[in-house]
Formats: sequence, structure tokens, C-alpha cells
Amino acid sequence: MRRAALGGLLALGALALASGSAMAAAAPKVSIASLAQLSTPLPYPYDEHADADAAVKAGLAQARREHKLLLIDLGGNWCPDCRILAGVMRLPEVASFVSAHYVVVPVDVGRENKNLQIPARWGVKKLDGVPSVLVVDAAGHLKDAGHVAALSDARSMSPQGLADWLAQWTN
Repeated sequence: MRRAALGGLLALGALALASGSAMAAAAPKVSIASLAQLSTPLPYPYDEHADADAAVKAGLAQARREHKLLLIDLGGNWCPDCRILAGVMRLPEVASFVSAHYVVVPVDVGRENKNLQIPARWGVKKLDGVPSVLVVDAAGHLKDAGHVAALSDARSMSPQGLADWLAQWTN
């Protein structure tokens, strides 16, 4: 009986260790509680003249080399939610977390009328708001399918909520 119980405990421990490797990284503890505490002016994260196709290709290659995820941030500098997301991602503790797990490529989509070939590459035919975020793994698969526009109302989230959302895809 004891031997069977010990074997069961060892099997549970091995299962916990194995499943632990597939769990998302813990989100960083964000130093601010409110978006009103972000430094202003908020950043303008998108280069309106960048070659989006080349940037995404280079970002995916870098992510593969560094064994990280590719985070494609689709938005526009006119968008307050996009600028809020960029502001939270620049907080030191969030920036450190993001750089440890992601290669970030901001892509200007204008007023959702340019560079739309980028989301289309991953089966996203229409943006349901911005920012829209594509999380792509090393094999080129979209990890956050069905959740691409989850941050399009970033101003209704807390800084910690935004960090938690970014952390959930890091398994």
C-alpha cells in the first residue's frame, strides 16, 4: 500500500513538473495601479513609413533565433488605446518581461486601412479594433487566435491587467 501511494505521489510530482513547463510565465508586478499614472505624453509607437512586411519578416527571424514569441502590435498613433498599451509596455518591469519573452514589431495600420496583409497572413481578415495583437510562435502559428482584438479597449483595463494579458501567451 505504501509503495503504491509513494509511486502515485512521484507520478503526480512528475506530472506537475511536466505541466509546469507548459504554464505561462508569471506576469510582472506592475508598479502603477492606474493608467492615469503613466508618464505623459504617451508614446507614438508606430512608424508610419516603415516597411511592415520587412519588419515582420525580420522580427520573426529574430524571435526564432532568440527562442521568443513574436508580438505584432497592429495600431495607429491616432489611437489612445494603442498609445496606452505602448505606455504600459514601456514601464521598466513590463519592458523587462516583454523583452525576455517577445520580439515586438509595431505595425501601423492607419485607420485600419493599410498593412492589412500582415494580419491576413495569420487568417485575420478584418481587424475588430486597435490595438490588435498577433502573438506568433517560432513555427509561425498564431497563438492568440480569437483574442487578437482583446486589447482594443486598453483604456478600460488596469496596467496589471494588460501585463497579465501579455503573460498568458508565454507558455
